Amino acid sequence: MTPDWPVPPTVRALSTWRGGGVSRGPYASLNLGDHVGDDPDAVASNRRAVRDAAGLPAEPVWLRQVHGLRVADLDAGTPDAPADAAITRRRGRVAAILTADCLPVLIAAEDGTAVAAAHAGWRGLAAGVLEATVRALGVPPPRLLAWIGPGIGRKHYEVGPEVRAAFASQGSAAEWAFRPNARGRYLADLPALARDRLEALGIERVGATADCTYSDANRYFSHRRDGHCGRQATLIWLD
Repeated sequence: MTPDWPVPPTVRALSTWRGGGVSRGPYASLNLGDHVGDDPDAVASNRRAVRDAAGLPAEPVWLRQVHGLRVADLDAGTPDAPADAAITRRRGRVAAILTADCLPVLIAAEDGTAVAAAHAGWRGLAAGVLEATVRALGVPPPRLLAWIGPGIGRKHYEVGPEVRAAFASQGSAAEWAFRPNARGRYLADLPALARDRLEALGIERVGATADCTYSDANRYFSHRRDGHCGRQATLIWLD
């Protein structure tokens, strides 16, 4: 999938689907995650296939994601510590986010001079991973564009009251992004929470896909649906 957002031609981005690879079983078939128990040779083959098919300028920088706040500056080299976001201002450095229900969020400067990618599950959103990413970019938010990639949709994302409380305590969109259900829990609108955070930062141009990873088993891995599964990737770089 190519994001539909009005970025300059120097900004390139894509989000993978799960088909077209060599992995088997719960990882079938284009699993790009090397931390989920898949055959390492299959993952390496899948990553090569993406690089070749997309014409990537370099191997993506695959972060060790931990639902944290650290932002890796890819211009300083390959990160040696876990990170959940990455930024670059140089051509040819490919930032990658792996997901299987959490949101990949891409951010780009309107003049095409800087890009970022962030891993945004509920923990990261509540803790401020998008805010940390924008700070690291150092571009005034009105000059940024954002795109929210495929993640779990509201109809399938049941969470407990502690998740709602984490957002409500910060005065964010808890009232309308959490719908109570018959089980005494909530259906959370993760993309809406991400959009709320981005707009609160001052990013006015926010696009998103309507794709739900849980409801589309043919295209996407979903941890909530399948448990043990592979990961798709969302990539961004400067050409």
